[in-house]
Amino acid sequence: MANVHIPTQMRQLCGGQELVKIPGKTVRELIEELEHRFPGVKNYLLDGNDLRPSIAVWVDGELAPAGLLETVGPESEVHFMPAIGGG
Repeated sequence: MANVHIPTQMRQLCGGQELVKIPGKTVRELIEELEHRFPGVKNYLLDGNDLRPSIAVWVDGELAPAGLLETVGPESEVHFMPAIGGG
């Protein structure tokens, strides 16, 4: 199961947990399982069928270029972080 690190802003939705072990093969599957366990998480992370522009997902220390379709391994470390913009 992937290790999903819960950002501070989302912990109230997850019973205060900082880390949750979740089964799934893609980021989308992880979000669906998180929503099943902690209703409201999906709305926090997604805008329709896409990640909110204010959210970035990192898998195993790298920004996930495939977003919701990014593959997740059974021992992956997944972080949902505020997206950083700049110019």
